[in-house]
Amino acid sequence: MRSYSCNAELRGFDKESGESMSIREYVKVMKEQSPVMASSSLLTRNLALAKIKESLVTNKEDIFAANAQDLARADKDQVPAAVRKRLKFDEHKLSDVLAGIDSLLSLPDPVGRITLDRELDLGLELKRVTVPIGVIGVIFEARPDALVQISCLCIKSGNCAVLKGGRETAATNKALFNLIYQAAVSAGLPEGCLLQASAHSEIDELLECDDCVDLLIPRGSNRFVRYIMENTKIPVMGHSDGICSIYVDEYADFDKAIPIIVDAKTQYTAACNAAETLLVNRKIASSFLPMAAKALAKAGVRLRGTEEAAEILEKAYAESGAKTTPDGCIHKSDVLKEDSDFRHEYLDLILAVKLVDSVEEATAHINRYGSHHTDSIITESDENGEKFMTLVDSAGVYRNCSTRFADGFRYGFGAEVGISTGKLHARGPVGLDGLVTYKYRLYGSGQIVGDYASGKKSFHFRDL
Repeated sequence: MRSYSCNAELRGFDKESGESMSIREYVKVMKEQSPVMASSSLLTRNLALAKIKESLVTNKEDIFAANAQDLARADKDQVPAAVRKRLKFDEHKLSDVLAGIDSLLSLPDPVGRITLDRELDLGLELKRVTVPIGVIGVIFEARPDALVQISCLCIKSGNCAVLKGGRETAATNKALFNLIYQAAVSAGLPEGCLLQASAHSEIDELLECDDCVDLLIPRGSNRFVRYIMENTKIPVMGHSDGICSIYVDEYADFDKAIPIIVDAKTQYTAACNAAETLLVNRKIASSFLPMAAKALAKAGVRLRGTEEAAEILEKAYAESGAKTTPDGCIHKSDVLKEDSDFRHEYLDLILAVKLVDSVEEATAHINRYGSHHTDSIITESDENGEKFMTLVDSAGVYRNCSTRFADGFRYGFGAEVGISTGKLHARGPVGLDGLVTYKYRLYGSGQIVGDYASGKKSFHFRDL
């Protein structure tokens, strides 16, 4: 096999001819080398992670300088503040990704785990063993820390990865990828372990590589994910919108509920697991809603909601003797007329509000207008809590805690390549377990099916 590497533009080339290669050509090489990557030892993969960590620390000023270029361009383009927060890669973000690498280093090998060991007959043993998926293409939003998390997860799980980040962080992504790739190869991983696609046009080229790419993980808008699904034969795993809801039950503890709601909306507003809808039981709405609105307004959150919710807030503030309409009210321009208006991912300091009669009505609303990502109930009733968690058809269902916990790192996965809202293979934050599949290994001693079909021999199943 010919020898390949990456040039300064992070594209493959043939060392023998020196000719540039297309994404398709390079991905073919990655497919050839994926068995080498899959068979690499845990020691080698962990060494690569350790070298990546060291390189990120040693070269952090270069990374920050590249990020400053991206941030300056974002300011020039007047990128919204909530989105700009995603673009930033500073000491805090570096500390987070380093902690993620440490967590990955501490986790056991996801490859080679025996999940079934069964004797079919004497001398005939069946094993189900976890193996890497192969070549994974990940198309993600403009978040430099995501590039580090995704590449490290793919390395730990023995997968080759094609990475395409958002153009808004092109300079930062390039600096990070160079360091990660060089560290990985220096640790002994194959040259085809990682590739960064830089041009938007290369996404369409990647979508045509169904003979080489085993899985695509797109992260972004619903429209973007739909485009990916409709324009490739490659299996796709991902989520589109993050329309997360919090339902405040009639048996809610208000002192718990308000900090949870404020955290879910404001701790990282631009994240897919930030709350976008607040559902409140009508029995407590007149007392709870004004308290929540006041706390949310203090945190800079603007409310949108139904006419019913708006009237409750207006009445409460009128009775309080307020001379002017407080920020916590729902203004006429923010009144939502149709339930379909709740199908919106704001990714901003805006929260939609609706009143419901019961857990059943709340779960029906979530299942119809949510995105099956993460939803939470605030209640002290075990019965209502269990009913909510059973009826809501989402990847994550919570009780008395913030939706912001929907994260691979916070689940102890080390990090995540994304959050899957599908139901096949992986669901929720996709960590190492979601990046492996399995194969069956059958160890025999001369057995043939004819002996069993004829009745000469019979199976004697026994789990070992």
